[in-house]
Amino acid sequence: MSETSTATGVGEISHRRILHTALPIVLSNATVPILGAVDTGVVGQLGEAAPIGAVGIGAVVLAGLYWIFGFLRMGTTGLTARAKGEGRQGEVAAMLTRAVMIGVAAGLLLVVGQVWFFRAAFWLSPASPEVEILAHRYLQIRIWSAPAAIALFGLTGWLIAQERTKAVLVIQLWMNSVNILLDLWFVLGLDWGVEGVAIATVIAELTGCGLAVWLCRDVFGNPAWRDRARVFDPIALREMASVNGDILLRSLMLQAIFMSFLFFGADFGDDTLAANQVLLQFLYVTAYALDGFAFAVETLAGQAFGGKDRAGLRRATYLASLWAVLGSLLIAITYWIAGGWIVDLMTTSEALRILAREYLFWVVLSPLLGVAPFMLDGVFIGATQTKDMRNMMLLSTVIYFCSLAICVPLWGNHGLWLALMISFVARGATLAMRYPALEARAAS
Repeated sequence: MSETSTATGVGEISHRRILHTALPIVLSNATVPILGAVDTGVVGQLGEAAPIGAVGIGAVVLAGLYWIFGFLRMGTTGLTARAKGEGRQGEVAAMLTRAVMIGVAAGLLLVVGQVWFFRAAFWLSPASPEVEILAHRYLQIRIWSAPAAIALFGLTGWLIAQERTKAVLVIQLWMNSVNILLDLWFVLGLDWGVEGVAIATVIAELTGCGLAVWLCRDVFGNPAWRDRARVFDPIALREMASVNGDILLRSLMLQAIFMSFLFFGADFGDDTLAANQVLLQFLYVTAYALDGFAFAVETLAGQAFGGKDRAGLRRATYLASLWAVLGSLLIAITYWIAGGWIVDLMTTSEALRILAREYLFWVVLSPLLGVAPFMLDGVFIGATQTKDMRNMMLLSTVIYFCSLAICVPLWGNHGLWLALMISFVARGATLAMRYPALEARAAS
């Protein structure tokens, strides 16, 4: 269905507007890996490596499966922000319906195919039998909230495009609070172990999705959200498929990097697997914190690109990146000063504490090396210039696996961490090469 549009552009961009959009997302995203750290810390109180490794592998497997569908969050933000910049409010409303429908369908697909997905995951993972049994129990419970968890990607992406990031923060705080309280009750109070961690997460995700729909209720005043012709408009669906397909391929490659990191680490034994899992919580905190500024630039870049506002695109990129660099420095300093203390809080095993400290300096480097790819991803997603992002991710993935083949035989687990850092640098450098062309397209 066609729609008359009036380009509105991005409007005035200031430090205040960047922070107003970014800070709730920074807080919201930072709490996600904190929840992972709590999961790890709760099972860590059992004093054994196997439960930590099981929760780690189970969470990474599901994160890998879910973030295959991460295109839904990113594509929804980019397409909705661009439609808003073009002044097409009917399309903004229809995007929400499409996003939720795709999310629920994707989640049901995972529930139906869980046996094959989990079998493939365990085939790739060389973990010990004890870790594998516990991880399988965890996954069989967690999978039932998949439709809600993936639909949340679309719901939060739509809210971000509206610059309603405080609503996203409310959703995340609700989910994390429910999850943490139930973690403590189920694991430490009722002694449900790994299964208790999984049940707590399922309840949190189901209630979080319901809250997100309620926070989006204003859109239901626009009849376009249920206009079948508009929601299933062939032109809009083809564009959505193209953008989401590119982001899907990018997500697959990115998940291949992180999942291969965990699985290669398992070759060094359960203790190294557990130590890497503890340290990965630091990387997740870094990633989600920097993504807060990337989400802000997604929204503003999308509106600027839709409104053909080249100057607005450049200013949004510059201001958001400036704040992201400052944030990455603060995170790195925090890890340098307090990293050992944080490790001690996450596990009571003295062997794991010593081993994690040996590799701690890599997580100090991660915010400094990761800021460029996080921010440039946000720019390209918001502008829906996803083919460039897909192609540069392919090149970066090849660089990572070549580094892996060279570094791991030479330096073991240190080589594994070095290859991961090289992948960060490759992603930032290759996207930076394509940025001038993106600006040129914004003005055309």
